[in-house]
Amino acid sequence: MKLLITSFVLLFVASLSHAADTLIKPYFQADKIDGDISQVVSAVKQKLTAGGFEVVGQVSPYADTAVVIATNDALKANAAKTDYGVFGAGQRITVTKTKNGIQVAYTNPSYMAHAYRMKSDLADVTTAMNTALGNQGEYGPDEGLTKEDLREYHYKFLMPYFYDRLQLAEHESHADAIAAVEKNLAAKAGGVSKVYRIDLPGLEKTVIGVQMSGPEENDCSGDQYIMSRIDFKELKSSGHLPYEMVISGGNVYALPAEFRIAISFPDLSMMGSNSFASIMCAPSAIEEALTAVAGGKPEE
Repeated sequence: MKLLITSFVLLFVASLSHAADTLIKPYFQADKIDGDISQVVSAVKQKLTAGGFEVVGQVSPYADTAVVIATNDALKANAAKTDYGVFGAGQRITVTKTKNGIQVAYTNPSYMAHAYRMKSDLADVTTAMNTALGNQGEYGPDEGLTKEDLREYHYKFLMPYFYDRLQLAEHESHADAIAAVEKNLAAKAGGVSKVYRIDLPGLEKTVIGVQMSGPEENDCSGDQYIMSRIDFKELKSSGHLPYEMVISGGNVYALPAEFRIAISFPDLSMMGSNSFASIMCAPSAIEEALTAVAGGKPEE
């Protein structure tokens, strides 16, 4: 009986300790900026540049939404410290027009650092982003996740983890892989086009952000198709986009959609309206589209 009570107490204390851990959410709401979308995007870029960031790309994946991608030396240096940290080399800043006005937001560097298992928690980058764009609070899931949750994240039992990447293609060299991907992006293979590219200095590691419009015969991979079904909350999660491809040496890979979408929408329900079930066709369609860009062979 004493052993049972002791075990219960230990479990209770452990649960309290876990509950006391800092909970992190994927997005920050930035300060309000007046103007139309183009004016706000211009102001965002100016603030980023003044804050020491380099703007490397911009895309409007669908109407009333713009995403700006930025990096800096600290992001690239931290991205280079782990094998797969290159996924975290850029940050996404969003300008989204809603019925209640224009929302300016950005991805939380610390959230992404833990999700991508980087060595640093990017606290310095978070501070720089907060200073440049303002910090009106984190948002995303109702409760957020601990850093331990993020570093071991998977949506459900048997769903992929961060290291369960999609191997899209293999080329003779990094240069060959870059050339093949750039050529296919220019041709919009699989309905995919280039948004930005970040090369890590001194390493054969590159991350390329892409816009997916979906081939005419299959729109399941399309950004608008996916987001129109799952980005339904008042505060928009436009910073889920754009999707990334990574070139490491001659290998081209990406994160499986079951991880990449879930890390942006960790509280999305499995079934029902506005759920993963509503985009059931997306994971295989995304893999097919990115494989076409990578120059790989689709699975039979």
